[in-house]
Amino acid sequence: MKKRLLLGFICAVILFILVISKDDNFAQIVVPFLGPFSERDITCYNEASDINGLQEFEASKEKEKPKFGRNIFFHETSCFGEEGFLLNARQACAVESAAKMNPKMTVYILFLSPSKISDSSKKVIQELLSYENIKIRRIYINNYVRHTPLEEWYASGILRTSRWPRSHMSDILRYLTLWKYGGIYLDLDVVVIKSLEGLNNFAGAEDWEDVAAGVMGFGMGNLGRRVAEACLRDLKRNFRGNVWGNNGPGVITRTLQKLCVTEYARDMTSARCSGFKVFAPSAFYPIHYKNWTKYFDLEAKNETMKLFENSKAIHVWNKLSKWEPIHVGSQVPYAIIAQKYCPKVYNNCGEIF
Repeated sequence: MKKRLLLGFICAVILFILVISKDDNFAQIVVPFLGPFSERDITCYNEASDINGLQEFEASKEKEKPKFGRNIFFHETSCFGEEGFLLNARQACAVESAAKMNPKMTVYILFLSPSKISDSSKKVIQELLSYENIKIRRIYINNYVRHTPLEEWYASGILRTSRWPRSHMSDILRYLTLWKYGGIYLDLDVVVIKSLEGLNNFAGAEDWEDVAAGVMGFGMGNLGRRVAEACLRDLKRNFRGNVWGNNGPGVITRTLQKLCVTEYARDMTSARCSGFKVFAPSAFYPIHYKNWTKYFDLEAKNETMKLFENSKAIHVWNKLSKWEPIHVGSQVPYAIIAQKYCPKVYNNCGEIF
């Protein structure tokens, strides 16, 4: 009897794996539960900043305020404790690469946590602030949504219905920030390897089925405003707190499906999308998340590096790869990229990047 139960359990596990590997929608609902439990507490979003905390983003002096369409934005929506906020070397690498490769654009890291800088992050923060075009600020979300299309919707408490409120806050912020200021949004695991200056109204396909939300740019002209407003409408209409990717890539994919009158990313040409450009996977996602280990594979280094030749940036899937160590001086692809495009962080992060 025990053997039969064990055999049945093994078969069920195998069947489960096969199902989620084939059904992306089902996987979006279930797979996040297979990893570490994500804290749901988001009370820090409305707490007053630490006395040594960050300056509020929209309370900056007039000369420091974002120039419409000339910005690159990163968001960090975690809540941090008394030790202060954390920015690890790989996240800092993404920020440095954006500033280094786009010196005429202002790069913002926007935190929601009221904490001060943690002792463990002071060194990498110091390296980032050596770039004149990097600014680190704090967002008070209730102020940030005020006088926007999301004000009443957010005030309804919609985020509290989410199983992953911090991740879904990241989704909300990327669309809201681009609506407010225009410019480019990047995930904190995107390393920029070519200039993004001059890019307007674009996104990248992760594969040829769907558009991804890890790299996006909306201009402040008619097309950019049209897409930004459509994204906010879709976010309000279709927000689902129980589906991991519905409120991020789902929003831009559904919006462009309507704009371009086509279902698949492969058919979203500039001509069909009124000038909005959907880049091929090679532009920002040369390595699919299922193959993330290629970034750490020394033997396949040459093959992997060749994949980056047509890339403007590379998504390195830190959520999957963060526990894979890289010794500074290593010749794995990720290390080679970091040494070239975020040298200050890479050379001052200690023995492990």
